[in-house]
Amino acid sequence: MSSPAPFAPFEWMIAWRYLRARRAEGGVSTMTWISLIGITLAVFALVATLAVRSGFRAEFVDTILGANAHVTVYNAAQVDEFGRTDRTIPDYAEMAERLRAVPGVTRAAPLVRGQVMASYQQRNAGIEIYGITAEDLSGIPRISEPESHVGRIEDFPNGIAIGSGVARELGVTVGDRIRIISPNGVKTALGTSPRVNGYEVTYIFTAGRYDIDRTRAYLPFKEAQIFFNREEVADEIEVMVEEPDAVDALALPLMQAAGDRGQVWTWRDASGSFLRALEVEDNVMFVIMGILVLIAAMNIVSGLIMLVKNKGRDIGILRTMGLTEGSILRVFFICGSFTGLIGTACGVVLGCLFAIYIDPIFSLVNYVAGGGVWDPSIRGIYSIPAKLESGDVISAVVLSLGLSFVVTIFPARRAARMNPVEALRYE
Repeated sequence: MSSPAPFAPFEWMIAWRYLRARRAEGGVSTMTWISLIGITLAVFALVATLAVRSGFRAEFVDTILGANAHVTVYNAAQVDEFGRTDRTIPDYAEMAERLRAVPGVTRAAPLVRGQVMASYQQRNAGIEIYGITAEDLSGIPRISEPESHVGRIEDFPNGIAIGSGVARELGVTVGDRIRIISPNGVKTALGTSPRVNGYEVTYIFTAGRYDIDRTRAYLPFKEAQIFFNREEVADEIEVMVEEPDAVDALALPLMQAAGDRGQVWTWRDASGSFLRALEVEDNVMFVIMGILVLIAAMNIVSGLIMLVKNKGRDIGILRTMGLTEGSILRVFFICGSFTGLIGTACGVVLGCLFAIYIDPIFSLVNYVAGGGVWDPSIRGIYSIPAKLESGDVISAVVLSLGLSFVVTIFPARRAARMNPVEALRYE
């Protein structure tokens, strides 16, 4: 007579009978429920953590790439005849043209930059001015297509564009006229007097990063040249590339195109340390959450050990009826792995729902806590982001099921190796 195939229907039937048995019948349904809830909560926490981690990194990188240069090209400092250090770019138009010709570059825009004080009525704010042409400004994704805006970007040549944080700090809206004050102004026989100009606010944008919205403003390029005494020169060239993740490969071609004094500073150079810190934190959080899943999976071991102890008589009878050690092992393996499988499925569903509906959940938590749970001035972004990625969900499922299956083997082997004579000695 041939032996039955592994995981035969009768093995599933016996396992299901043991799983739903009441304690009075020798079952451990309470322990089964505890194991199920533990796995569910652990997998939920793992999926939610991975989603928030991926969302935070994606949001951070997106705001960097969407509102800042992928590569900044500038000239090395040189000392002029008056002993002053000069980094300006006199041939900025030609340099920008050479940079645009580099394969992989989508845009090269000359900039004039300076820090000033903005004033409206009795309110003041320190801001950073970017002098840029209207055409180049429309090519910055987070500025031309922001999360929200007031006014029209087409009106930018007629005034100044400011971040929503600057507008809130000054209490202005589109159509108001603000004053820009620079300490490096007009040079006179008595020294340098501050330069003060008034500009109408034509466009207010929300880029999605608190530090950008709170400090940044854009002036038309020619106007910025006049205001900052940069006639016929630019401070730097803002370069955008097709593949920001591969920007390091373009560093050398860009430096060669910039000329002898040209130097480059990529977005990875500016934010690399923060991204590396995020990567380390990601790995640590995954290990911690993995330990949490392991602790939850150990509840399966406890439940199975109790089940094996309670079902010793049944095991002895089944062995005398002809069931092999392999069949007994598979019966109890099904009991444990089924708990892990259902718990993992429930945890993944809850984690995905959390990631999808994180905004209303966060709003509820903020309302219950009385507000102030999330401070964008500290964290840089306005809300907790979450991004579901298939790789994260698969890694959570593989980790949970793998641990559940592995820890189940040991008590199942103990049941399979039980001596039927010893099990029935006192029956």
